[in-house]
Amino acid sequence: MRILAITDIHGNYSAVKALAKGVQDFDVILVAGDITHFSNGREAERILSPLLETKKPILAVMGNCDGKDVLETLEKLGISVHDRRIEIRGVGIVGFGGSNITPFSTIWEFPDDVIYESLKRNYKAGDLILTHAPPYGTKLDKTFSGLHAGSRGLRRFIEEEQPPICICGHIHEGRGIERIGETIAINPGPLSRGYYAVIDLEGLDVMLKKIS
Repeated sequence: MRILAITDIHGNYSAVKALAKGVQDFDVILVAGDITHFSNGREAERILSPLLETKKPILAVMGNCDGKDVLETLEKLGISVHDRRIEIRGVGIVGFGGSNITPFSTIWEFPDDVIYESLKRNYKAGDLILTHAPPYGTKLDKTFSGLHAGSRGLRRFIEEEQPPICICGHIHEGRGIERIGETIAINPGPLSRGYYAVIDLEGLDVMLKKIS
C-alpha cells in the first residue's frame, strides 16, 4: 500500500488541486488536520474536493485551526477517523484530531490524557496512527524558538505500543522523519507550502516531497 500523507493545508485550495493532478501513484490519502484556516465545514469540503474527486480512499482528522463544524463535515463525508479506528484494505488506521493544550486557546485542543486514552482504546497491534499533534520531544514538534510543543500523551502511547507509523503535522517547521523505538513518526510539512509525503507501507519507505 502506498499512502499520500498531507497536513496543514490552511485553506490553500490551489495546492490541493495541484497535488491531486500531479500525484496519482497511491492507494489511500491520509489528512492530518488544519484543512482550513479557522474556517467552517463547507470550506473544508471545498478544499478537499480535488482529492475527493480522485475516488481514492481518504481518512482525515481535524486540526486545532479547523472550525467547530469541520469534524461534523468529515463525518458526513464518511472520511473522519477522529477518536476511532477504521480499516482500509486490511490496514487499521487510528486517528485523533486537534492538538494538545496550547497557550493560544485554539478551536480544537485536548488534554494529553484524553489523547492517550483515545489512542489506547482504539489501537490494535500493527495499526497506523494519524494525529494532528506530533509526539513530544522530537524534531517534529520543535518550534523556531526551540520549544517542544507536541503531545506528551501521544509520545507515551508510541513508547508503550510502538505502532509502525505515526503521521502528524501541526508544527510547520517540524517537517521531517524521526524514529521513536520501532515507530517511524512523520511530519510531511504543510501542504500550504507545497509539502507532502509518500509512504510505501510494504517497505516502510518514506519520501518527503514538494509539489514541483
